[in-house]
Amino acid sequence: MRPVVAAPAGAVQGLREGGVDRFLGIPYGAPPVGPLRWRAPRPAEEWQGVRDAGSFGHDPMQRSRPAGSRAPGCSEDCLTLNIRAPAEPGPPRAVMVWFFGGSFMHGSAADIRSDGAIFAREDVVHVSINSRTGIFGWLAHPGLVAESSHGSAGNYGLLDQILALRWIRRNIAAFGGDPSRVTLFGVSSGGASIALLMASPLAAGLFDRVILQSAGSFRPLAGLAAAAEAGGELGSLEDLRTLPAEEVLALEPRLVPAVRGLTTPRILRPIVDGEVVVQQERAAFRSGQFSAVPAIVGSNLDEGSRLIASWPVDDMAGWRTIVDTNFPLDPARTCALYPAASDAEARPAVAAMFGDSQFQLGTRELARALRRKGAPVYRYLFTKRRAGAVDGPHHGGEVSYVFGHLDRPPAGAVETPPDERDLALSRDIVRAWASFAKTGNPGAIGGLDWPEDADRMIELGESVQVRSGWRDEQLDFLDAYAER
Repeated sequence: MRPVVAAPAGAVQGLREGGVDRFLGIPYGAPPVGPLRWRAPRPAEEWQGVRDAGSFGHDPMQRSRPAGSRAPGCSEDCLTLNIRAPAEPGPPRAVMVWFFGGSFMHGSAADIRSDGAIFAREDVVHVSINSRTGIFGWLAHPGLVAESSHGSAGNYGLLDQILALRWIRRNIAAFGGDPSRVTLFGVSSGGASIALLMASPLAAGLFDRVILQSAGSFRPLAGLAAAAEAGGELGSLEDLRTLPAEEVLALEPRLVPAVRGLTTPRILRPIVDGEVVVQQERAAFRSGQFSAVPAIVGSNLDEGSRLIASWPVDDMAGWRTIVDTNFPLDPARTCALYPAASDAEARPAVAAMFGDSQFQLGTRELARALRRKGAPVYRYLFTKRRAGAVDGPHHGGEVSYVFGHLDRPPAGAVETPPDERDLALSRDIVRAWASFAKTGNPGAIGGLDWPEDADRMIELGESVQVRSGWRDEQLDFLDAYAER
């Protein structure tokens, strides 16, 4: 049987398998191609008749696609979303919207590792959305500023996400979803995007709860002027708009440093443009100018090792260069908190520095900011190593547990079969995430009540326990350093 749903945007025919209806590749935005390249997305035109929603749309343009993507390829015409819903009719169900990660440079709503059918089996409607990435999603340019009625540029990826959320508010009831119970959840840059939407006036009222997994938040954002200047060095806007997409993509490395600055802004990611992002994220959350909704916020034990794998930091000189480049105002304290007394200790020290500055600090400060405004906050630290692993869990390590895809570990991870603890922990996490989407409370996990707190967290590992004070000395230093 192929189910048909008549939504306000138009009727779609999906697939039914295992008690789950899937509607794939539904357009929410007009193709951002030709003269619409680097413009705010426009709603997709409503269609007549029944649209085939049995296959995924294209992934966003990117240089490195996820190995698990089931999309037919990459294209600028990528503004689509996918819905999984329980096949059986019932009362309106909570909605979970997945934002993929990928350092704002790559990702896919068709990645099998984040297929949300398991949540449909938990009586939730699951949506995954594509949005523009890399140079197509984040480029600022003087010509773009000049043609904008708001005097802004960049942040097209965030504007895509906002348009998708508006589509969901309007259409999801037709698929059995409750538009008043929309939970956003995402990993890495997906979580960071959600945090920025919490502080964006354009996204106010479009969601009700959030789950932030290793969100790359509380980092400094580039300003519009600096980002536009860098983009202008690529050539005229007229020339860039007429280049084939592959040639535009080939320009990306000119805007991406080989070694990321830990305390300085990046260009090809969200910027303070004055329209979508109106101020530094840190300032918005510290001053309370954000949507304080119930939240789950967490991170992995080792957020840094995999992400610095290509960095030249295998000796003391490399470690010292990272310290001096990123923490020139207090290198002595940095060295004390991230020590390396031999070449063998250099890479682990830089990995810890990276993980703390790029993910762990943001996790803690987001939780604290939400708590200050009275929002329920449930914090976690994921420490479970996959069966057979000798290190980790690394950045994104919890995603396969969240989606029940332990047969598909993260890229680079061991592929040994999961053990009983892996399977039990995954079941507990899926139920907790679904319970949170339904009620705003994850309930007990592993037989332990999850504290509603920013500083006490649930450790999700070989056992479940409550922890507090984790890496506070390092995070206190990084937080104070960012205020200088």
